[in-house]
Amino acid sequence: MPPVSISFVIPTLNSAQTLEACLASILAQRAPRETYEIVIADAGSSDDTRVIARRLGVDTIVENLLKTGEAGKAAGIKASSGELIALVDSDNILPDAAWLERMTAPFRDRDIVACEPLEYTARRGDPALTRYFALLGMNDPLCLFVGNYDRRCAVTGRWTGLAVHQQDLGGYLKLTLTEETLPTIGANGFVFRRSLLSHVAWDPYFFDIDVMHQAVRAGFRHVAKVKTGIVHLYCASLSAFARKQRRRIRDFLFFAQEKQRTYPWNRQKKAGIVRFVLATALILPLVWQALAGCRRRPDRAWLYHLPVCWITLWIYGIGALRKTLGLPQAPVARHGWQKGRSANA
Repeated sequence: MPPVSISFVIPTLNSAQTLEACLASILAQRAPRETYEIVIADAGSSDDTRVIARRLGVDTIVENLLKTGEAGKAAGIKASSGELIALVDSDNILPDAAWLERMTAPFRDRDIVACEPLEYTARRGDPALTRYFALLGMNDPLCLFVGNYDRRCAVTGRWTGLAVHQQDLGGYLKLTLTEETLPTIGANGFVFRRSLLSHVAWDPYFFDIDVMHQAVRAGFRHVAKVKTGIVHLYCASLSAFARKQRRRIRDFLFFAQEKQRTYPWNRQKKAGIVRFVLATALILPLVWQALAGCRRRPDRAWLYHLPVCWITLWIYGIGALRKTLGLPQAPVARHGWQKGRSANA
């Protein structure tokens, strides 16, 4: 088999309930099948994840021995061969058959090292909480208050709150990034040149925003935000969201403690964090945000804005308290993760 030009890399762990739709959307692309490969890095699924992958003709399945999604990305990348690497999660769905063509078009510009969709696709039939996160443009409401997000947000009408230099070239925005204006780019449909890997630390964990931070520091500053979307079946219930927020903060604190994270989170606007705490406590600012979002994108899913912020404040507050008290940090165990839960729990 000759080298392919594009490698889809998908980490999985008990992903049977979403993987088939994800793979079907890739296989439905207009691009010839011989121009791309699909690599799955599986963390020991005990459901039908591997059965589905084989049935739909996945090219390669490798073991993800370190279990996390970031480790799965690294394992999948090592097993891939494409000049371009597309990071797609098992709960992502490409919205249409022209997605890959649009996402690869900016690479005709040799300055551009990576591309990412401009927005999340909100589908009418998706669970209300899934639609809420798509409309918000992020799955962590704290990012809204600090201004560091990377998908179009119906609350603000912008795709980021940072002062990123951008040039509209029709089908995409060409960005010029700096360390001070670097949004949280790097996941859910992120496509990049393989050559970038030799300039960043990505093995054994591919921390997406850390990789982009290191790339910018190395002088690779041009990224495209493509005028398309991607579906992210992030979660369908508040209990699932709470589990994922707990996993997020515990994983982050552990790997930061181990000096394995490089993105300068300490540069985040402290005033934004204070605004988040106050707004969540006072409630009315959250109501105003939900109404602003609903004016731009009417949907009853905006009712989730308040409980999502409350849950985030509670879980992050506990994480911050544990750190302040010097308690030992540990990532959330992946054993049994997602098994027996709803499709995007």
